[in-house]
Amino acid sequence: MTVREIYEKQKELLNKEVTLQGWIRNHRKQKEFGFIDFSDGTDFKHIQIVYESALKDFEQIQKLHVGCSIKVEGKLVPSEGKQDFEVKATEITLLGDCPEDYPMQPKKHSREFLREQAYLRPRTNLFQAVFRIRSIAAFAIHEYFQKNNYLYVHTPLITTADCEGSDQMFKVTTLDFNNLPKDEDGKVDMSKDLFGSLSYITGSGQLHGETFALAFQKIYTFGPTFRTENSNTKTHANEFWMIEPEISFCDLNGLMDIEEDMLKYVVKYVLDHCSDEINFCDNFVEKGLREKLEKLVNSSFTRVTHKEVIDILKKSKEKWEFEPSYEDDIAKEHEKYITEYFNGPVFITDWPKDIKAWYMKANPDNKTVAAVDLEVPGAGELMGGSQREEDYDVLLERAKSMGVDTDAINWYMNLRKFGGCVHSGFGMGFERLIMYLTGIENIRDVIPYPRTPGNCDY
Repeated sequence: MTVREIYEKQKELLNKEVTLQGWIRNHRKQKEFGFIDFSDGTDFKHIQIVYESALKDFEQIQKLHVGCSIKVEGKLVPSEGKQDFEVKATEITLLGDCPEDYPMQPKKHSREFLREQAYLRPRTNLFQAVFRIRSIAAFAIHEYFQKNNYLYVHTPLITTADCEGSDQMFKVTTLDFNNLPKDEDGKVDMSKDLFGSLSYITGSGQLHGETFALAFQKIYTFGPTFRTENSNTKTHANEFWMIEPEISFCDLNGLMDIEEDMLKYVVKYVLDHCSDEINFCDNFVEKGLREKLEKLVNSSFTRVTHKEVIDILKKSKEKWEFEPSYEDDIAKEHEKYITEYFNGPVFITDWPKDIKAWYMKANPDNKTVAAVDLEVPGAGELMGGSQREEDYDVLLERAKSMGVDTDAINWYMNLRKFGGCVHSGFGMGFERLIMYLTGIENIRDVIPYPRTPGNCDY
């Protein structure tokens, strides 16, 4: 029997014998009885275990510490306290002891302290909520795409394709750093490496995803990606998960329709299936979280161009730390202002060509590209996508002008020759989504074991 099963079947189990195995989260001892706050990890809610001095091992039970694993046998009965029911124990067996200095005592811990105890923090209420929401959100993403006939593609983690820029990608090698082979020019001879050339850990599955989209029409990837950015912000990590759909016969407007539909589906799914966890985060992490999420599900997303956004920012009476520019990206303060200005999520389209990636579709003005970022209230940018350039000659010229090694990705370029078509795609950082769903401000607290500059513990 599990805690979840008891909550699901409480009416039929009331006044019946149950057996549970789990952990002591708190232990309040009285002279003639005691209360154990019990969790087995199967449900966010706990169950109160009540035991009395009549039990043969009463004195030993009273010595059980927080963190111990135990087996409980008893009867599920109506509670005399705040709970609807509790378990009146007939026997409690110690399965795994725990010392008095166990770090996860029932008191408030700082998130910085909990990061130092990353292997134990899943036992706290906060991280029980966060990682349940993460699990349910991941399932919802798969369910959305599967229901809409997308193919799930496992793009490679080791690649020679330079999508995001090699300076942002981890290099992979089997060469001995203490005895590196050199070529005639004195450079490292990568032909002696396992793969015979320089290879990377992927920064994006997009390029490989496009090859499948031009065979299956609609695909998505969902997996880990890696970047070498030496950034210690609250929103960056060197290892994170990405969702990257690619869709054939789809322009930028169609892409925005999909982004909006997918996000609303996932948020509603989490609201429906993680109600207790959302309520907890609403109470203890971000006040108004539930209202924010429900508002997103029921809102219409605004669509404006980058130029229109800069016009709005410049006409405002705000004093900006970073002055808005028609040629540059927008800052966090601008994102916040724009979502408040439109009172909801905002798609910003048609970005300056010079600040966007080489594979994005050039607009007729040849100054902007058919790119889109989705800004959401309270979190800023959540998704980024574009219509991909389908013209071979235009793409080739653009790639060369930006220093892209087109020989290394000739297979990608050839997609434009072999039955190419209008196609689009977007990427969404999964951890950014979880931060939005939970109200957690630091990406380190929505990843089980964060990998950030100077930190690769566990």
